[in-house]
Amino acid sequence: MSATGERHRGKPCKDCGGKKGPNQQTELRCYRCRLLARRQRRERAHGYRVMRVYGISAGEYRLLYEYQGKRCAICERATGATKKLAVDHDHAREELEGSRASVRGLLCGPCNEMLGHARDDPKFFLRAVNYLINPPAREVLSLDELPTEA
Repeated sequence: MSATGERHRGKPCKDCGGKKGPNQQTELRCYRCRLLARRQRRERAHGYRVMRVYGISAGEYRLLYEYQGKRCAICERATGATKKLAVDHDHAREELEGSRASVRGLLCGPCNEMLGHARDDPKFFLRAVNYLINPPAREVLSLDELPTEA
């Protein structure tokens, strides 16, 4: 302890200059600055990946994200707050025109997988709509008939 009664806490945070907690003495940054640095690293890595794989910049990803109302283009539920929305692209068009021209929009994981399962076939989705409107069980099990009272 020092003469004033306080324990020495080591060097201050390299980013904000604030004090670090007792369990953070071996770290260069305080807890908040470490979280911020990690978030910035993840953002940079995501930007590099979308540029390398799809040919769009991080700014263009952001524009597309905002254009879609900051939600998945299909379900409009997922916001990408926890996990970034996936860049959906047309594989057939990618072969002909390149990855940038094949980008369609941003989707959450389940919607992106659903498109993959459907193999990008619009008829798949028409059948799904028809199924929801006219389920086969209604006709087979006569579920639309009103029960008769005995």
